[in-house]
Amino acid sequence: MLNHDQQNILISALLLVSLLGLLWLASHSDGLVFTGAVIGYAFLGLTNYAMMHEAMHDNLHSNPRLNRLVGTMLSWLFPVSFTLMYCAHGVHHRFNRTDHELFDYYYPSDNLLVKYSQWYSIMTGIYPPIIPLGSVLLATVPGLFSAKPWQQAKSSSIIFTPELLQSATIRNIRIDVGLGILFWVAIFNALQLDLVTLAIVYAATWFNWSTRQYVTHAFTPRDVINGALNLKVSRLMGAIFLNGQWDLVHHQQPLLRWQELPLAGRNSKLPVSYWKQYCNLWKGPKPCNEAEPSPLA
Repeated sequence: MLNHDQQNILISALLLVSLLGLLWLASHSDGLVFTGAVIGYAFLGLTNYAMMHEAMHDNLHSNPRLNRLVGTMLSWLFPVSFTLMYCAHGVHHRFNRTDHELFDYYYPSDNLLVKYSQWYSIMTGIYPPIIPLGSVLLATVPGLFSAKPWQQAKSSSIIFTPELLQSATIRNIRIDVGLGILFWVAIFNALQLDLVTLAIVYAATWFNWSTRQYVTHAFTPRDVINGALNLKVSRLMGAIFLNGQWDLVHHQQPLLRWQELPLAGRNSKLPVSYWKQYCNLWKGPKPCNEAEPSPLA
């Protein structure tokens, strides 16, 4: 029987081969086959991100170098700098449910147009394209993110800190982006991909990813660790998410690997209906009546 390290490497290899195969199929087909390839990529993209998430927690492989290498390769198909995601996800665990990540609630002083625009850009998949663009900008003009607009905005000020913008981190982001560009040039030519097809594939993938990203956190208690939900999903979706529906367990025990979450979930809060929570998200942000928690050290 394969151990967790071996399972993760096997799944990662199958993901890379399958996603590249679906890109080729989408670029060389039409009709139902094309539609199936696009939908298949959009859902396997969720698994790809889930395995990236394991790497962000150093859980993909116990060898740190191999963990980073595989995480970086998977991130090319998002596409995003793995270094950037690694740093940003650490910030998420520190600042969960603080004002910096409060997209689902608003204060009386907030601009409702801005709040609703932020929220529905997440729900409709408009937000994700900013992530690869941010990777490229950090690699080329990192000083841009020291400007006041980025440093004053609640959501970006905790990400674009001096720690992220230090030379060693920027160097790693540049390596990620440079290798990612070479990867895409190589597969674009080798698989004879089509730009219009890629746009359709990633529009579907980013919508599918973005609309699910806040479902485990929206309208939860304002608690950095306990401000998350366990969700009730089908076995198929649980496999696609790599047990990511156990997000409360994950925030309480972030060092657990995805294979260990269901067992730990037996001692956690009961899962709530995914679809009930998901439909509730479309109603938009709500007034905030709770005090802000302090971020983790």
